[in-house]
Amino acid sequence: MGKIFPSLVRPLGCCLSLLILSSLLSSPSYALTDEEAAFLTRRQLRILAENGHDLPDDYDQKVNVPFTFPNSRLRKAYIALQAWKSAIYSDPNHVTRNWNGPNVCDYKGVFCSPALDDEKITVVSGIDLNHEDIAGYLPVELGLLTDLALFHINSNRFCGIIPKSFSNLQLLFELDVSNNRFVGVFPEVVLELKTLKYLDLRFNNFEGCLPPEVFNRPFDALLLNDNRFRCAIPETIGNSTVSLMVLANNKFTGCIPKTIGNMAGKLNQIIFRGNKLSGCMPAEIGLLHNVSVLDLSKNEFVGPIPTCFSSLASMESFDLSGNKFTGFVADDICKLPLLEQFLFSSNYFKGEGKSCDPSLRKNVDFEDKKNCLPSRPNQRSPKECFQMESNTVDCEKFNCGGQPTPGKGSGGGGGHGGEQPKPPTPEHNDHHEDHPKAPTPTPKDDGHKRSPVRPSTPPEPFEQTPMAPAPAPDDHKRSPVRPSTPIPTPTPENGHEESPPPTPVYSPPPTPVYSPPPPVYSPPPTPVYSPPPPVFSPPPPPPPVHSPPPPVHSPPPPSPPPVHSPPPPTPSPPPPVHSPPPPPIHSPPPPSPIYSPPPPPVKAPPPPAPKPSPPPPVFSPPPSPKPSPPPPPVKSPPPPSPKPSPPPPVFSPPPPVQSPPPPPPTPSPSLPPPYPDVNLPPNIGFQYSSPPPPMFPGY
Repeated sequence: MGKIFPSLVRPLGCCLSLLILSSLLSSPSYALTDEEAAFLTRRQLRILAENGHDLPDDYDQKVNVPFTFPNSRLRKAYIALQAWKSAIYSDPNHVTRNWNGPNVCDYKGVFCSPALDDEKITVVSGIDLNHEDIAGYLPVELGLLTDLALFHINSNRFCGIIPKSFSNLQLLFELDVSNNRFVGVFPEVVLELKTLKYLDLRFNNFEGCLPPEVFNRPFDALLLNDNRFRCAIPETIGNSTVSLMVLANNKFTGCIPKTIGNMAGKLNQIIFRGNKLSGCMPAEIGLLHNVSVLDLSKNEFVGPIPTCFSSLASMESFDLSGNKFTGFVADDICKLPLLEQFLFSSNYFKGEGKSCDPSLRKNVDFEDKKNCLPSRPNQRSPKECFQMESNTVDCEKFNCGGQPTPGKGSGGGGGHGGEQPKPPTPEHNDHHEDHPKAPTPTPKDDGHKRSPVRPSTPPEPFEQTPMAPAPAPDDHKRSPVRPSTPIPTPTPENGHEESPPPTPVYSPPPTPVYSPPPPVYSPPPTPVYSPPPPVFSPPPPPPPVHSPPPPVHSPPPPSPPPVHSPPPPTPSPPPPVHSPPPPPIHSPPPPSPIYSPPPPPVKAPPPPAPKPSPPPPVFSPPPSPKPSPPPPPVKSPPPPSPKPSPPPPVFSPPPPVQSPPPPPPTPSPSLPPPYPDVNLPPNIGFQYSSPPPPMFPGY
């Protein structure tokens, strides 16, 4: 038979490694490590590269299949599912055990139905492998499932990226890949799916900024929480048609765009919890009359709550906790007719309406602790409240950019709108520490019937978000909005901190190069340098090892010496002046700077180049000719003419300990001149390490 499933072909050299990996992943309780996730990701990317990252139009025609099928679409489905089976490295529940033979409609987790364009033929229309703990990746061949309307694989251990071939799934209505180990930037291929209504990317390791186009798609539910997205929220959010939007537990910055008011009439639940959003509340939020769940908790919002929030008549769960809000909690907000939960703890409110008293509305869960409310228990100290009150916030000075909703007044509106997110720090989302109130609903795994809008709740990571259908241990009883059934997704295992792709690639950078720089800056104080050299000297004990780098410089040193020798003459005459001039001189003799740091004598800096020569033991000999007077050309710099004789011996050792205490003391004071550092940094580090050791084997 001819070539079968190119992506299934594996080099013989990988067989053993795959066998070992599959054995490691054979246990359902065995969590996928970062190394294993990285392995699977690299495997997928390599195969995608071999296939050009996409499927050729006639790809299926080039694959020889040993069976006959009722129609060509089922043949394509067979090719796709066999390729996927080969990309699975662990299947603890044996879901794919019966994925054999031509009857693809009998495969577990695969569903068939009449084609939309021809009811006489049967096609694969759905795949549901939720909660099966499968480890693997998505092969490019899945793009052959062009009749697929539902693709659910939440709560597994799939890694890598969403292949570009998914753009062929033009009938896809629901895409749920939540609670896996996917990586990379937002998968823009999903924006090419014209019929997609339900998109669930929660609990993965996606990162980067959200493309503005994501809010221009006609989605009904958009679940992006618990990833590593950052940057400001695009102004296009106002164009979104979703009824459910969850952006929680990422690293979004800036303020909430005023265009959010344009979502009125469509939006029902929106969660911003656990980001780094800031600024004042845009008054346009008051236009969202249909919103039943609004969670702004655990951000950095400031200022007062716009009074127009009292017009949110459909509000059931309202969470403002964990911010820096100030001012007064309006009585009208606490009297909202459908309100079941209002959490505004851990802020700086100094007053609240009478209706906010928990004893007056026992059917509503109010939480007001850790504020500045004089008549309530468990409040902040007067000192904390005074400090915050002294830092008045002028919401008019915040500007989100973007046009306010027509007819809407000011009153809040965002903070550092386009401020670029702080570089994503390795500190991974702390959201997993939050109570398990996962407000984000995630689709239940009930087959295809899952209404896109009602996603089953995500893994427990989501703590207080009101929407969190899953009752979280959270102290707040935010159940009011329990819209969807929580999906008991094993998020724990999927720590967002581990992005498989990230690999030792970064480790390489750290090299001795950086350590050297420190000495470089301290060069002025020769004494200081000498210490650093010692540091390097230890490692360089094997001069040969470090010498390599020095050699490169050492060659130059030879020539530099001559060059330096001219300067040295001058330095030698003013040995006393050394310290002062040295700094200036240091900078001039870039070559010398490289070695200058080590030489205690500041003047030596120019000759420092010679010092560098220390790295090349060759210079040490010159130092031995303590006759610094004559050697000035080469070593005169190192040994200040008179003291040189003693220092010379020490010079080479200066790096060791500044044994030439006599000279160093004086230089250090004078050398302190700060600016010399700048010039030396570049090269000094490297030479330093090797020089010291060579000079004194006994060191």
